[in-house]
Amino acid sequence: MNDPLRKLSWDDLRIVKAIGQSGSLALAGTALGLNTSTVSRRLTQVEDALGVTLFDRRRAGYLPTAAGLELIALAERVELDVVSVARRVSGHAESRAGELRVTTSDALMLDFLTPIIADFQTSNPSVRVDVIVGNCLLNLARGESDIAFRAVTGAPPENLFGRKVATIAWAVYGRRSDFLDGRPLPGEIYQHQWVSYGKNLSGLKAYGFVETRVPGERIVFRCDSVAGMATAIAAGIGVGFLPCMHGDTATDLIRVGSIEPDISDELWILTHPDIRKSGRISAFMTHCMEAIAKRRAFIEGRAAPGEQQR
Repeated sequence: MNDPLRKLSWDDLRIVKAIGQSGSLALAGTALGLNTSTVSRRLTQVEDALGVTLFDRRRAGYLPTAAGLELIALAERVELDVVSVARRVSGHAESRAGELRVTTSDALMLDFLTPIIADFQTSNPSVRVDVIVGNCLLNLARGESDIAFRAVTGAPPENLFGRKVATIAWAVYGRRSDFLDGRPLPGEIYQHQWVSYGKNLSGLKAYGFVETRVPGERIVFRCDSVAGMATAIAAGIGVGFLPCMHGDTATDLIRVGSIEPDISDELWILTHPDIRKSGRISAFMTHCMEAIAKRRAFIEGRAAPGEQQR
């Protein structure tokens, strides 16, 4: 089957876009480094291939038709993707200099990522790190971030490249001074006042676990931040679930229940396949994986803070 769209190339789209922006064959040719006759011939070839008129030829200039507007919009979208990828993979494939944008959650940033970044920059002083803290996975394909550290409750997006580096253990924590006489018996913990996560973090397994086991009237506080939850527990508002690597580092908190395997997460380092071989991306990911491997037992709730895995 003869598909006219197969005859289109990026150069064809560039020509249509340039004519649309300038309204003139001559100005489009100047912008593209082509002569006017070449631009005119190429435009005719594109229109013949598609079987449509892309521009109305008027004395005032070339005005795009409805079909022309659609093709110009397509050219603009393609250009964004081409420029984004080309800018990131060309010229600096082996370089360990430049900006590195990292996105992660507040808890991961506080728990262990900052000293890992500090160690990396000691060895790579020409890399500038920009950390974006939030619970949303930024669009790595569009260049909103280079690397994402995420606690993933399901499979990560298929269009990303990454590595699972640890399993994040979770347990119930309470204010230490409230449990000087020991931990409650299994089942009794659900009779306490609870703090839990808000709907913005309803994807967390901990959210669903609490919703199905704790009476609604006992959930007296909600927060869409792990760090905020830890603060609320330390203030004595109630007990609640925290990642062990976060709760175990707080001296005023104590585990009041065993590790709950049903709500564990997987810790992943993710990037886009187009940039994973960039010098600074590859070096940073390797550095992080090696550093996290030494603390895997702590992240998985099996070791004390500062205790490294051998």
